[in-house]
Amino acid sequence: MRADEVTGAVETIEAAPAKINLALHVTGQRADGYHLLETLVTFTEAGDAIRIRDADTDTFSISGPFGDLLRAGDGGDNLVIRARDLLRDALVATSQPARAVAIHLEKNLPVASGIGGGSADAAATLRALLRHWNAGIEPDKLASLALTLGADVPMCLESRALIARGIGEDIEPVSDLPELFLLLANPLKAVSTPEIFRRLLDKTNPPLPERKAAGWVDFLTQSRNDLEAPAKALLPEIGEIAGMLSQEGASLVRMSGSGATCFGVFHSLEAARKAETSLRNKRPGWYFQATRTI
Repeated sequence: MRADEVTGAVETIEAAPAKINLALHVTGQRADGYHLLETLVTFTEAGDAIRIRDADTDTFSISGPFGDLLRAGDGGDNLVIRARDLLRDALVATSQPARAVAIHLEKNLPVASGIGGGSADAAATLRALLRHWNAGIEPDKLASLALTLGADVPMCLESRALIARGIGEDIEPVSDLPELFLLLANPLKAVSTPEIFRRLLDKTNPPLPERKAAGWVDFLTQSRNDLEAPAKALLPEIGEIAGMLSQEGASLVRMSGSGATCFGVFHSLEAARKAETSLRNKRPGWYFQATRTI
């Protein structure tokens, strides 16, 4: 962001962590077409960032390794802008000032990759603006506002380990999920979420397994991502990348969301970083990022 783009001296910075679906079960479909899910979600140190300053007029700018894709695509109707406008309307309706701001998005995550990039950016914008404007809003109203931006935004608003049900709005915090060391991997080819759901033949699958004394390892082993098979059929590189993560020694490999990002769970951050270096050498044009959960 250039110095001449803003007038305020105070900058509010908010992380937009990547959302990882450790498990995703499709359990039904509503009459309006929305799919019902049960998903175990966690968030990582890897992610985007939102930066906000006061300005004479509203502005929005993007940088980062994947910024060009947004500028060439939907940058003019980014979820960040929609989040700003919806929150401002809600605050103004309660006589709270919401002055003009310059918002900058540092886009570090691949676009449309199943790790909640756009939803995480919108959620981070809501959190950052509430701090920057020193404003308040009822939690239920904020959650409803987040849901209008997308089914993943309420869980990204939480940005902590949780189980989400329904279309993503029914959230149950998880307090005992251990820290995980992950390698995120994406072939940098977009997949269509509606097409993947269309290819999912069975829309009514068993829910998440019961949590038992054996702990999270068994829970994850017994769970799955119901969207993985149709995604692999649509984009064979997903299967290839999953195989590469297994070959590098990941104890669990799974696709996140509707893809195409896969993750491997490793016994340490050092092991994940070693695998990242190895896979970058094998596929220099793909996205690999070692990280840990937060």
